[in-house]
Amino acid sequence: MLNFENDIKKCVEVLNNKGVILYPTDTVWGLGCDATNEEAVSKIYHIKKRSDSKALIVLAATERDVMQYTAAVDLSLFEFLNEAEKPTTVIYDNGIGFADNLLAEDGSIAIRIANDEFCRALIKRFGKPIVSTSANISGASTPANFLQISDEIKSSVDFVVTHKQNDETPATPSSIIKWENGEAIFIRK
Repeated sequence: MLNFENDIKKCVEVLNNKGVILYPTDTVWGLGCDATNEEAVSKIYHIKKRSDSKALIVLAATERDVMQYTAAVDLSLFEFLNEAEKPTTVIYDNGIGFADNLLAEDGSIAIRIANDEFCRALIKRFGKPIVSTSANISGASTPANFLQISDEIKSSVDFVVTHKQNDETPATPSSIIKWENGEAIFIRK
């Protein structure tokens, strides 16, 4: 097992105190916070210089998490996700228990089940979903690895995870889909 216990402990401490973390996800490096706390979510919008009318993605650890925080999930969706070739974020119609400023105007929420050992461990230890939005100012290009993240972003968070900072493998954002009548409607491939 990779040694990221110290990162996990510090992240949970920061998340419990309404703070923002900079962390490696199963796709790109992300800004994260407690997805159920409006004050923490507001900090992310401020760091990204982004309007809170643009929804953010949330990471969950398991299918059970998704069912706990959404209404009426079509279980065939999970079969699709298990066979997907790349990480896939799903827009669910009714988010439940999230910070109000995290939901889209129509009440929908974008959730991805993290397929990364560090992210899953972090979410499970924290006990709630975590916001995951790319580590860049809104409108700027998404950093492909830690070295491409601006100093402005790095200095604006409460904790920067050390795990995977030296990994220069280029990363790409997830696919985004909406699940309708048993089929995936791709919003971003």
